[in-house]
Amino acid sequence: MALTDPLGDMLTRIRNGQQAKKDSVLSPASKLRARVLEVLQREGYIRGYSEDATGAHPQLRIELKYFEGEPAIKHVARVSKPGRRVYSGSKELPVVRNGLGITIVSTPRGVLSDAEARAQNVGGEVLAEVF
Repeated sequence: MALTDPLGDMLTRIRNGQQAKKDSVLSPASKLRARVLEVLQREGYIRGYSEDATGAHPQLRIELKYFEGEPAIKHVARVSKPGRRVYSGSKELPVVRNGLGITIVSTPRGVLSDAEARAQNVGGEVLAEVF
């Protein structure tokens, strides 16, 4: 069965893994997923990720991060979905929790956090929000 929302699937795996207090989770590999994980790592929400090519299909091993026993990611949600795409200009990018969270945006210059997109003055598709 084909996934209709691969990015949403990866975010759900991260959410479920942190609720179960896992050290790491596996997700099928793709370029978009890897770019989103780079943003999460840069912003300090995950410890890191690596490509695991031991099976027939490449996988991404995502190392989850905890602080004093609590997950670093309190909330992760997909904003732009396959049934309803959400786009935003650089001036209208949503602010999550008064700047305490991030919005992940797919721009012509790559996948960026909302702060990076504002600094580069680019907008794009709002993929997810994290805090």
